[in-house]
Amino acid sequence: MKIKFLLTTLVLFSCCISAFSQTEEADVKAVIISLFDGMRAKNSEQILNAFSADAIMQTIQDKPEGTTIGSNSVADFAKSIGSVPEGTSLDERITDYQINVDGNMATAWTPYQFYLNGNFSHCGVNSFQLVKLEGKWKIVYIIDTRRKEACIE
Repeated sequence: MKIKFLLTTLVLFSCCISAFSQTEEADVKAVIISLFDGMRAKNSEQILNAFSADAIMQTIQDKPEGTTIGSNSVADFAKSIGSVPEGTSLDERITDYQINVDGNMATAWTPYQFYLNGNFSHCGVNSFQLVKLEGKWKIVYIIDTRRKEACIE
C-alpha cells in the first residue's frame, strides 16, 4: 500500500512540475511575441514593456574585416521603431522557439526571418535571456545574428 501511495504521489508531483514548466515557457514566449507585435505596430511603449530597465541589446556583425559586436540601448531601439514612417512595415517572423526555464531565469533561442515592406530582408537567430522580476518575465539581454545567405524562406 505504501509503495502504491508513493508511486501515485510521485506521478502527480511530476505532472504538476511539468504543467508549471509549460506555463512558464508559455509566459516567456508571450513576452517575445509581445515585443515583435509592438515592433510591427511601431508601439515604443509595448517594446519597452518587454524589457527590464537595464536591458542590453547586441548584434553580431560579420564584416569583411572581421566579426564585431554592435550595441544599442533599448530606449534608442524603441524610439527608432516608433519613428518609422507611416506605411513602412517591419515584420520579424519567428520560425521556432526553444525555451528553457530554471526558476526565475529563462533563455530563448528564436530563429527568424525579417521582412521590410513585405520583402525579405535578412534572417538570423535571436538569443534572449529573461528574468522574472516582480512576477513578470522581462528581457534582460538579447543578441542576434543577421545574414542574407543560407536563409529558409
